[in-house]
Amino acid sequence: MDRRNCAAALAALTLGVLTGCGGADDSSAGAAGDPAPRATGEPWYDEIAAAPAEGAAGGAGTPCALPVSFPLAAGWTAEPVEVPEGELAELVGDALTKRGGTTARCEVDGRRAGGGFLRVWAADQPTAAPRAALEAFVTGGGETIDDQRFREVRAGAFDATEVTWLATGELDEESSRHWALAVRSAGQTLVFAVNEGLITERTDVLPAYRLATRGLAVAG
Repeated sequence: MDRRNCAAALAALTLGVLTGCGGADDSSAGAAGDPAPRATGEPWYDEIAAAPAEGAAGGAGTPCALPVSFPLAAGWTAEPVEVPEGELAELVGDALTKRGGTTARCEVDGRRAGGGFLRVWAADQPTAAPRAALEAFVTGGGETIDDQRFREVRAGAFDATEVTWLATGELDEESSRHWALAVRSAGQTLVFAVNEGLITERTDVLPAYRLATRGLAVAG
């Protein structure tokens, strides 16, 4: 159990309780809206299929009030991210709920199903374009960024921009793979993000991420 994964686990657990720059373009990723695998293997792993759906979030009467709705993977539960009261709590919450010009709005917890977390972040600047929001988001975590790649995709009812990157901690020098996708709806830019972690592999987090992003719809 390395130090990077321990730190990531602590941050994930704490945020659960509270409930980037230019890179390479993957222009050969395939036609937007094509649900079939387009880029197998590193770094996109499109061959990993979406998880079975069980419930939804984002729409009326569901957790996490958002301008989009999305399906939840079986065993995954959504909760709005709320910063607790108190000066120290606000400082801790701000460190974990703010990243690169975005604020965490929803956390989808898959630990009971053997997965990690999927988080939805809202851009603080309403006019932020998806690509610009992702560029700031990637570099907003304080890690060293490598192998950053972008592509244009279709995410349910939306045209979207997706990015993947390797993040290396400054102290432990351990790397982890991250994925994020951004869409605009009702004048707001939202970022859906997952990453490998302490006890989670890409096969644990990507199925829920694929399900959510491919099933995005305008919230009713």
